[in-house]
Amino acid sequence: MRILVTGGAGFIGSALVRYLVTDVGAEVLTVDKLTYAGNLNSLRAVESASNHRFLQADICDAAAMNEAFESFRPDRVMHLAAESHVDRSITGAADFIETNVIGTFTLLEAARRYWSALPSEQKDAFRFLHVSTDEVYGSLGDDGLFEEVTPYDPSSPYSASKAASDHLATAWQRTYGLPVVISNCSNNYGPYHFPEKLIPLIILNALDRKPLPIYGTGANVRDWLYVDDHAKALHLIASRGRVGEKYNVGGRNERRNVDVVKRICQILDQLRPDGTPHEQLIQYVTDRPGHDARYAIDATKLETELDWRAEENFDTGIEKTVQWYLENEWWWRPLRDGVYSGQRLGTLETTDED
Repeated sequence: MRILVTGGAGFIGSALVRYLVTDVGAEVLTVDKLTYAGNLNSLRAVESASNHRFLQADICDAAAMNEAFESFRPDRVMHLAAESHVDRSITGAADFIETNVIGTFTLLEAARRYWSALPSEQKDAFRFLHVSTDEVYGSLGDDGLFEEVTPYDPSSPYSASKAASDHLATAWQRTYGLPVVISNCSNNYGPYHFPEKLIPLIILNALDRKPLPIYGTGANVRDWLYVDDHAKALHLIASRGRVGEKYNVGGRNERRNVDVVKRICQILDQLRPDGTPHEQLIQYVTDRPGHDARYAIDATKLETELDWRAEENFDTGIEKTVQWYLENEWWWRPLRDGVYSGQRLGTLETTDED
């Protein structure tokens, strides 16, 4: 099995590549532009593996994508390359439209061109997995869960760009017959997570005795999914998912943001005590514009049809995550010192007339 993974030096992508190379034994070509969030150190565990190779390239570069398909000859594409941070999309939406929409279009066209020329047996076996987010569905109230048939209602430039890419992937399946499957996941967490996201930001700010920012009152609810569980789900969906279908991937671990932060503080109080409770560092800040109140995934279709189950609950997963950051400063310290030091992102400047 030869698998082309886009965005494979990112957080979820690198977890997937490590799993495919080490546990599945697939031949993997990792394609990544290596923007600020792409990190070759996340692939250190497989960098010398004979069944892994890396290509630095932009998915918006049609010539590079066509060449990657022709030279590697994949049986499967797992498309994770994306700009993914909501806060950055608020003040820099253009990059999200370029990568998530134009990049996905470019990749779909390269895949279609390659797939169309395959012999019939290989053509039938080929799959294109488009990996997306639950944020395309918008916001839930106190009750209910996102299902695969939930109408799209994106709130941020990020989620709107991902919704557009989902629709493109669906259209390429319906119009051209390209064997596309789509997955939509809840919030991931775990090792190798870029420090701008909530959980690594809180862990690293707490270690540095910096304020722990919580948007609004911290009542926003997310369903948390351990990244290694997600990687296994993606392999299942790409291997056995039905063409033209969507599969929601969630951990069934709903938590308020404030409770996530407090749990991290409790773990650090035990593992890295420094005389005062880490909760004292919590600081409530102005909420994010368009901040969705609640996300929660119904993963029944994935669980029943493909027999997938999340192996980690939030308590076990968050303890593993905090411990990993304590033990792997070699990975995150260069990012904190040279790329992102923990400053607030996504704030809109206002004037007295606003």
